[in-house]
Order: sequence, then structure tokens, then C-alpha cells
Amino acid sequence: MGRIRGFASDNNSGVHSQVLAALSNVNNGHAVGYGGDEVTHRTIEKFREIFGAGTDVFFVYNGTGANVIAIQAFTSSYHSVICPQTAHINVDECGAPEKHAGCKLLPVQTANGKLTVANIAAHMHGIGFEHHSQPKMVSITQATELGTLYTIDEIKVIADYVHQHNMYLHMDGARISNAAAALNCTFKEMTVDAGVDVLSFGGTKNGLMYGEAVLFFNHNTEAIKYIRKQTAQLHSKMRYTAAQFEALLTNDLWRENAEHANKMAQKLAAKLKDIPQIQITQAVESNGVFAIVPPHIIEPLQNKFFFYVWDEYKSEVRWMCSFDTQEEDIDDFVELIKEKVAQT
Repeated sequence: MGRIRGFASDNNSGVHSQVLAALSNVNNGHAVGYGGDEVTHRTIEKFREIFGAGTDVFFVYNGTGANVIAIQAFTSSYHSVICPQTAHINVDECGAPEKHAGCKLLPVQTANGKLTVANIAAHMHGIGFEHHSQPKMVSITQATELGTLYTIDEIKVIADYVHQHNMYLHMDGARISNAAAALNCTFKEMTVDAGVDVLSFGGTKNGLMYGEAVLFFNHNTEAIKYIRKQTAQLHSKMRYTAAQFEALLTNDLWRENAEHANKMAQKLAAKLKDIPQIQITQAVESNGVFAIVPPHIIEPLQNKFFFYVWDEYKSEVRWMCSFDTQEEDIDDFVELIKEKVAQT
């Protein structure tokens, strides 16, 4: 059976060979469980070297768990979280943040997946009024669900507003490596230095087998270990999660993977511009391409290169590139698109 290729999600890609090697290397003998091992301690220190000494790191299984823990850390059940309507916490987490934190999500309609101070301010009413949930957190996604990016200055403006109103700023960084690579900046410049309070740091979409991390910047995290346990995100054999992140953060493997995925998305977008029947709908700033396509070619394309329909009413699709997307994948896919539109 041939290897299945596609553009459905960077979750569908394989595991980077260096990450697999790290898993094999750590699979030797016994080690203290629940994060008491040497590899976990070493990887936490590596995170602190990158983000700063005031960083506390909590490894978890998945992105939903990371986001839930980040929200629970700073909210009570009478609080609310302002986020884009397209945010993963609002659309793709089955109500988990609201179930576990008990607070209300306040989604904002945006054209490009990015919040602004103006649309955050639209929810800043009823403060101190006991009949209204109280805004306590703003959650932004970097890169956004639409593949767009916040500039560092845009993050700083939001962070300043959030802190002026006694709130916290959460960043869902499921694709933070793609964002940092595209902006040619460090993780710290885009998070700690920009005013982010808590970060869900993604690994699975950038070459890991599984695992994410929740990073708190200069906050009291005494309660987080209990929240992580109650949220069923405490891995007993934590060295296997930590070893993957150690590999990802060593010699900038994260950047190499992300730069390649971004480059493949740019290549795909460039080639699509020559096809008048395809309309790219969002700026291609990370590793995703969103486009409106003739409805009748979707299924034939999916049969060869699987992908998801983003908005069936507009016939808008999403094509995601990964660290292991090959140039031949792009070339073959574009040729297939040209073939199908020519048949109309």
C-alpha cells in the first residue's frame, strides 16, 4: 500500500526521526514517574533558557488539556474569556474549557481570526454587575486558526489593554513554532516580552508524536499541579513527553520543521495564483492555505489528497502543510487541481 499524502492537517503528519530517536533513547531502564526524572527536569530548564527564569512548565497530553489548564488557572466560574469566534477553544474542544473551568466564552466575529482592542472592548461591560459574567481573560491564537499572524506589536497592544483591565492574556500556541519562524523572532520576544501570561506551547503539529506544554510566565503556579491532575493531564511516564520536547528544542529543530512547513504553504499559494478558478481567502502567513474552489472538484481532489472543507456554504477549503510535506506533493496536487478545473 502506498503512503497516503494529503493536506488535511499537520496532525496527520508523521513523527520527526529525531523525536523518534529521543523516545528510543529515553526508553532505557526505570525512571521516577510523574516528572521526577532527569529528562523532565532537564527539559524544563531548557524551556527556562528560552523563555526566561520565571517560566514554569507543565507537560500535558494534548492541546485541549493545555488550554483548559491555562484557563482554569486564572478564572472562576463567574468569569468569562474573550476569544475569536474561530478559536479552537470555542469551535473544536467540545465545550471542554467551559465544562472544566465553568466560565463563559465570549466569541468575537473577526475577518482574519485576529482580535483587536476594539472588539475586545465591545465585551467590556457589566463590570462589577452581579448579573453578568466578568471578563477575566483574553485568549489569542498564534498562528490563528485561519493561518494569519499577530505581529509582536499587536500582541503588546492587546496585552497592555488586558492588564490595564485586571485581566490575563492567554496564547494558544498550537502552531507557535510556525509563527515564530514566519516572524523570524524568538519565542520569548513573541510571548514573555510581549506581555503574555500563559502559553499553550504546541508540539504535536510540529513533529512530536504527542504532547504539549503549558508555560506560565512570572506567576504563582502553586495550584497548577492539582489542576493538571484533576484535568486528567498528568502523565505518569512523563520522561517520554519531555524527551520529545528536548529533541524539538535542541539545535532549533522546531524552527527547521516550521520553516519547511511554512515554505511549502508559500509554494502552494504561489502555484495556485496561476489558476483563476481558485481564490485564496486569507493571507498565507504560516503553514495553511485557505481557498474557495469550484464545489464539484472537492471530492475528486480529496480522493487523491485528503483535506477538509472549511466552509461548505462558500466552498472554502483548508490546505495544511507539515514538516514532512514534500515539494512533489505540492506539484502533484496543483497538477491535479489544474486537471479537474480544466474538465469543467
